[in-house]
Amino acid sequence: MDHDLTSLNSAAAPKPTLREIFGGFLGLGLISFGGALPLARRALVEQRRWLSAEDFTDLLGLCQFLPGGNVINLSVAVGMRFRGVPGALAGLLGLIAGPSLVVIGLGVLYERTQDDPHVRHLFAGLAAAAAGLLISMAVKIVLPLRNKPMAALIAALGFVAIAILRLPLLPTMLVLTPLSIYLASRNAQ
Repeated sequence: MDHDLTSLNSAAAPKPTLREIFGGFLGLGLISFGGALPLARRALVEQRRWLSAEDFTDLLGLCQFLPGGNVINLSVAVGMRFRGVPGALAGLLGLIAGPSLVVIGLGVLYERTQDDPHVRHLFAGLAAAAAGLLISMAVKIVLPLRNKPMAALIAALGFVAIAILRLPLLPTMLVLTPLSIYLASRNAQ
């Protein structure tokens, strides 16, 4: 990543207002239980055109490195990019307001129905759908890297380290991040 949040070049969409940032992330939060990342990419890149595919991948890389949930970090970063601190708050509040209320309601409902076999089957089906969304998102994230072999190599190393070798995330990131920065700086020269 050879640029910061403020210098990312997005597609030719107008700068979103605070209301649009709040509404965009509110809608995203309400429709994306368990699979927000694929829907976030679709909303931000394909539908609203606030970010290009490459910008999304770069910003997501930063958000994954930061502590906290990736999509929560993304809502703050996107809001901050377009409207500063008020935009960051609008993105964050939009993302968590609706889902928080829905989760509280579902928690009360689940407490009363958790022993029902139909409910258990429902959750098994939801887990399969979530896995499919995750695989779809991984493919879309990797596509912008196809012309960047060193970035693809770092992504592959990260996958092998974490998913296959089951190494802890923090040490893996502490090794791969400086390596990635070094390789990106050598390619920029």
